Amino acid sequence: MALRHIGSSDLQVTPICVGTSALGSFPAQYGYEVDTETAVATILEAFTSPINFIDTSNEYGGGESEKRIGQAIRAFGGVPDGVVIATKVDPLPGSSDFSGDRVRRSVEESLERLGLDTLPLVYLHDPEKIGFDEGVGAGGPLEALLALRDEGVIGHLGVAGGPIDLELQYLATGAFDAVITHNRFSLVDQSASVLLDEAARRNVSIINAAPFGGGMLVKGPAAVPTYCYAPVPAVTLERVTAMERLCADFGVPLAAAALQFSVRDERVTSTIVGMSEPRRIRQTLDLLEITIPDELWDALRPLADAGRDGVEKA
Repeated sequence: MALRHIGSSDLQVTPICVGTSALGSFPAQYGYEVDTETAVATILEAFTSPINFIDTSNEYGGGESEKRIGQAIRAFGGVPDGVVIATKVDPLPGSSDFSGDRVRRSVEESLERLGLDTLPLVYLHDPEKIGFDEGVGAGGPLEALLALRDEGVIGHLGVAGGPIDLELQYLATGAFDAVITHNRFSLVDQSASVLLDEAARRNVSIINAAPFGGGMLVKGPAAVPTYCYAPVPAVTLERVTAMERLCADFGVPLAAAALQFSVRDERVTSTIVGMSEPRRIRQTLDLLEITIPDELWDALRPLADAGRDGVEKA
């Protein structure tokens, strides 16, 4: 797989990134558990695949995601050459403490769980948990992350959040090499397009998460009538049903179109796909290899464009 630079940094990553939220076992959101053996096997499968980019977070599974990745690293004998493991700083579960001191502890916890001395890429995770002024102010998380970068503990910084306006504010600080947006650039919702444009202008990488919207764009709206784990109005379900039918007419899985919609966009450096078992690695790569004719993209475009301002409201 062709490698792409993270912003202007020396980090190079594949256009697919292994998402590991489910590998920490989060049945409340995903509806199933993932045991340690399966999680470790999934990471080991990724280590021997063409994918070189793995995304986790301090809070996934209460730290279990990082612990299990650490187990896989030890079983493999270290991080494979060229593999980039990115994590995120978080408050303690149930806490709103996003102070600089908490950020340092979060990084220390991640290093210990992963068994690493340094972290190549660390994101400020869900900064909407606090106000922007608090986020960039003295004693806050951004100040601590910049200091950790200067100390060599962190290689590069990113921000990973939901609200687009807030992500644009953080992008304007010039502190970040990468921005994660989730569920806001897909066949259903392209409300992150303004963020993608601004990041491209600044030579900051967009890492696009959740191209399947939580399952709707894999299993179809009849099986999963939710987007980003929330109910959507009938007009959205009808729109995705029409996409599903178009894809079927061309013999293309809806999931392939959803994944390639993100990967083919030149403004997207890498697309995070959640992996819950080893076979998902190969299944994702297979979706990427399916040829999608221009005629299908032309037919899908008007249906996708209806989501320029986000998912329709009920």
